[in-house]
Amino acid sequence: MRKSKCIYFLLLTIAMTFGGVSCKNKIQQENIKDPMEQKSKATVTKKDYGTTSEGKTVELYTLRNTNGMEVDIITYGGRITGLSVPDRHGKFSNVVLGFDTLEHYEKENPFFGALVGRYGNRIANAKFSLNGKEYNLAANNGPNNLHGGLKGFDKVVWKVEATDENENAILKLGYLSTDMEEGFPGNLNTTVTYTLTQDNTLQVAYEATTDKPTVVNLTQHSYFNLSGDFSKTIMDHEVSLEADQLVPVDENLIPTGELMDVAGTPFDFRSPKPIGRDINADNDQINKGGGYDHCWVLKGQDAGLRTVAKVYDPETGRVMEVATTEPGVQLYTANFLDGTLPRPDGGTFGKRSGLCLETQHYPDSPNQTDFPSVILNPGEKYSTATYFKFGTK
Repeated sequence: MRKSKCIYFLLLTIAMTFGGVSCKNKIQQENIKDPMEQKSKATVTKKDYGTTSEGKTVELYTLRNTNGMEVDIITYGGRITGLSVPDRHGKFSNVVLGFDTLEHYEKENPFFGALVGRYGNRIANAKFSLNGKEYNLAANNGPNNLHGGLKGFDKVVWKVEATDENENAILKLGYLSTDMEEGFPGNLNTTVTYTLTQDNTLQVAYEATTDKPTVVNLTQHSYFNLSGDFSKTIMDHEVSLEADQLVPVDENLIPTGELMDVAGTPFDFRSPKPIGRDINADNDQINKGGGYDHCWVLKGQDAGLRTVAKVYDPETGRVMEVATTEPGVQLYTANFLDGTLPRPDGGTFGKRSGLCLETQHYPDSPNQTDFPSVILNPGEKYSTATYFKFGTK
C-alpha cells in the first residue's frame, strides 16, 4: 500500500511538472509573433531627438516599410532628416541632405527637409492685399518675404496627431498657426500626413482650414542627391519635367507676371537631360537665379494627381518620380550652398550637392491676379498632395 502511494505521488508530480511546462510554453508561444506576420507590416518608431532653445521637446519618428526603405522625420519643422532607398544592386543609402543634431537645424540653414509655410517661395516687397486690406510681412529675403518669414512652419514644433503601422507607415503632424502669426491673417489649422507605402512611395498630404480669409502655399523642401554621396554634385542627375512654360523672374527672383516658353532655352526639360548640361549657360534667367531656381508651369493642372517630374542617377540607378496635384514646381539646384554647413559623415555641403523639387503654386501669387489663386476662405479646405516614388533602372 505504501509503495502504491509513492508511485501515485510520483506520477502526479510528473504530470503537474509537464503540465506546467506545457502551459508555460503555450503562453510564450502566444507572445511570439509569427516572423512572416512581422515582415508583412510596416513600422513607426519614436525616440527623443533633443530640446529646442525654447525648451520644447523634439522627437524623431522613423517610418519603415517591409522592403527596408526608411524615412526619418523630426517634429521640429516636420523635417525629413533621412531617407534610405536602395540602388540597382540593393544597397541602401540616405539620399537627402541634412544634419545629425537639432542644434544645426535651429541655426540658419537652407530649409533642409522642412515643411514650408504659410507661404512657400517669395512674396514681393513682403506685403499683399486681401479683400482691400494690406498685410505686411517680414522681409527676410532682401525686400521680399520667403518661405513664411522669420519663424515659418520650418521652425516650429509640430504636434503628432496619429501614427499607424500596418500595411503602410503613417505619421500625421498638426500645427495651429494663430491669427497674424508672421503677419498672415486667420487661425490656420494645418495637418500634414506622411505615408510610406509598400511600393517605396513617400506620400505627403497637406490640409488646412482657416477662420478668416488668408493665403496658403505649403510645400516640402528636401534636397535630394540620389547618389547617396554628398561629396558629389547632382550635375549628372538626369531630370525631366512635364512643363512647356516657366515663370520668369526679375533681379529679386520675383515673377514678372508673364509666362515663358521653355522651348529653345536652358529650361527645357521636356525630355530627360543632365542638370549640368545647360546650368551655366549664358542666359538672363540662369544668371538671375545663379542656376536653376525657378518655378515651372506644370501641364495637366485640371487632372489632379499626376506624374510631373523624374530624376535619374546613372551611377547608382536610383530613380525618383514626383507626382502632385499642384500647378507648379520649383526646381532649385542648391546654388547658394557654399561649403560652410557640416555633413554628418564629415566634410561640408558644397554648391549643387542637392536638388529640390518643391511642388507649389507660383511665387508671389497673392500679388499676381493672373496666377492660380492661393486664397483660402472660412468654410473651405486647403487640400494638396505630392508623392515621391523611388525605384531603380
